[in-house]
Amino acid sequence: MDQRLAAFQRLLDIMDDLREKCPWDKKQTLDTLRPLTIEETYELADAIIDNDLNSLKGEIGDLFLHMVFYCKIGEEQNAFDVTSVLNAICDKLVNRHPHIYGDTIATTEDEVKANWEKIKLKEGKTSVLEGVPSSLPAMVKASRIQEKVKGIGFEWDNKEDVWEKVKEELEEFHVEHMKNSDAMEEEFGDILFSLVNYARFVDINPENALARTNQKFINRFKLMETMIRENGDDINEMNLQEMDVYWDKAKKQLKSSNI
Repeated sequence: MDQRLAAFQRLLDIMDDLREKCPWDKKQTLDTLRPLTIEETYELADAIIDNDLNSLKGEIGDLFLHMVFYCKIGEEQNAFDVTSVLNAICDKLVNRHPHIYGDTIATTEDEVKANWEKIKLKEGKTSVLEGVPSSLPAMVKASRIQEKVKGIGFEWDNKEDVWEKVKEELEEFHVEHMKNSDAMEEEFGDILFSLVNYARFVDINPENALARTNQKFINRFKLMETMIRENGDDINEMNLQEMDVYWDKAKKQLKSSNI
């Protein structure tokens, strides 16, 4: 047997054993697994951001387990099983890649994406935005919305026009800010949405960019706290100017270490 198939069969067999014999696994439902799956997904995302391939391997395994677990529960409820799930995704991939498995010609990434969205509409979707999950984090959701509508040609012509839109939204926010208006939140949202749009045009993933900036801030702040303690000072009794001295030191140290 192919080593890949043997490994997957081993996981299926272990899942059968756990569901039958383990008190914890026997109690799990689709609802109880959901938050755990979300947590595992974020752990996988952290491993990617950290470029920790060893951790990534483990997190992928955890998600494999969750997918097999859902299939096992589906089988128990006579709704679906791992075979029907895998066949369904295979059929979907073949259907949505006519440039590979049919006569359609698509030589660029944009052409592939455009075909993908058109095929989904033919499959019964009433909107190109139907595939965007409601519960996605706002930053990721903005990116997915923009990618979806781009697939049918609803897109800016160039990055310069997008940047002009960013500046326009900034000015509108400034005007509302000066008036102390209730519209500030809406205008701020428009700024973020337009920045996400611009990020796409310059090949930046805004979620990854913000995640890395968050981590950079965390690293610097924690090092600043360490430096303050080692110097015998109390951060709770320091003013901003005093903390800024340590912040600059931490920033320089981390930059020299390429962290």
